[in-house]
Amino acid sequence: MARSKKVSELDIPSSATNNARTPSPSASRTRSPPSPESERPVGPLSVAVSSTNRDVVKVNNANATELKNACDDAVKRYLSRPELFKQIHLHTDVRLGLGWLSVFVAAGTALYGYKIDFETSKPVVSIGLVIYIFLTVVQTLYAYFIEGNTIFVGKRKSFSKRIITERIHLTSSTIPATQSSTSLSPSNSPSYQLAVSYVRSTNGGKSLLAKGRTKAAQTYSSFFDEQGTMDQERFERWVGELVEQGMDGKSA
Repeated sequence: MARSKKVSELDIPSSATNNARTPSPSASRTRSPPSPESERPVGPLSVAVSSTNRDVVKVNNANATELKNACDDAVKRYLSRPELFKQIHLHTDVRLGLGWLSVFVAAGTALYGYKIDFETSKPVVSIGLVIYIFLTVVQTLYAYFIEGNTIFVGKRKSFSKRIITERIHLTSSTIPATQSSTSLSPSNSPSYQLAVSYVRSTNGGKSLLAKGRTKAAQTYSSFFDEQGTMDQERFERWVGELVEQGMDGKSA
């Protein structure tokens, strides 16, 4: 009996033992990291805007400043929706902080000069005046050199197998018309230029997934009719296409 048992063990096919020892290709296959395209978050064109949520925007066609401000405000409303980016108000906070600080310095200096004799308060009032002028100059230089033409700075975090962080920065400017006129028409209308800078990263900004810079310009007459009413749907579609080009990593 012992001898027959040993023979039966030797009769086991070698292929069976090889199959038991050799791992399957699927088990040994390494899992490839997700591609940046598969992790691309939703863009602004994928989030519909209800027409009932829009207020009528009407401006003076002859005023380029009003036209630009209307477009800037429309960009902020369009991109700061809950499904998209959270607006960062750093530049506004810095300017407000410097402005309020200069007001407090001016008020304190004036109050001190009012309560104290002129000759006695002259050194303190002089110092207060110098501080006020310094804060005003710093605020002006910050707005011109650092904030510049920035109209929107946004950030968004999403999760797709890993935490993805997006940052977007938009600047705008007006390109003057070739000829001056009081009426708005495609032939003499100034243009609205919008530049988008977009970065998508993970691992706390250490791994870059996508980066894009796009710029485009359209005449104001493309978005405003003769009465100065803004075609918000057309404007938002133009902005959305420009932003999604940046999200795709394109440069223009």
